[in-house]
Amino acid sequence: MNIYAIRAIYLFEMARTWRTLMQSIISPVISTSLYFIVFGAAIGSRIREIDGISYGAFIVPGLVMLSLLTQSISNASFGIYFPKFTGTIFELLSAPVSYLELVLAFVGAAATKSIVLGLIIMATAALFVPLRIEHPAWMLLFLVLTALTFSLFGFIIGIWADGFEKLQVIPLLIVTPLTFLGGSFYSIHILPPFWQTVALCNPVVYLISGFRWSFYGNADVHVGVSLGMTVLFLAVFMAIVAWIFKTGYRLKN
Repeated sequence: MNIYAIRAIYLFEMARTWRTLMQSIISPVISTSLYFIVFGAAIGSRIREIDGISYGAFIVPGLVMLSLLTQSISNASFGIYFPKFTGTIFELLSAPVSYLELVLAFVGAAATKSIVLGLIIMATAALFVPLRIEHPAWMLLFLVLTALTFSLFGFIIGIWADGFEKLQVIPLLIVTPLTFLGGSFYSIHILPPFWQTVALCNPVVYLISGFRWSFYGNADVHVGVSLGMTVLFLAVFMAIVAWIFKTGYRLKN
């Protein structure tokens, strides 16, 4: 394992965060705070509690997950796409660095930035609502697994994309709508039975449900199922990344 190569790429990607602090940290925190203020004030005045939890506190895990998913994808996709765009990807591929080490560095940096952002958003939310975390170890586990999983997903998108506009297609048209429909701002138990069944086909439901359980002990889906689905998504994305490097898809041509 070439630790020096992993460290060099990782630190380079992390340094980009400080060069683009407004875009990487401040902007997502402000956007999430606006979601919290608008939804908490507008809907919270009508919905006092959900499962015994104040509405303002109830939506915090969903908002954190919304930012975590979008920022993990954005950080990882741009991180690998930019070397492709500038042509420096060939220097990485010809260097004495294995594919595993490249993935560890790029995905590790993207996941680290997303985890830091998620923790900042939670600290910000604690200023507005009485936030509690009943299972902190599980919270960190879901936070790390989700960041890694969707950083891998972003890595795949960055390799697949052949233009800057394609980097935003899947996050904006697929991931964000699935997150809004995945119980970020409501419990799927309040839906009619048919729509509850439909909602269970949404993979983001399992991520949000497990993450919310770590805060309040309440979940739309059993925590074991949520953890299993998260690990399954991680395994699928790992398999896709392995196939990409094995075949050289959009890397060597």
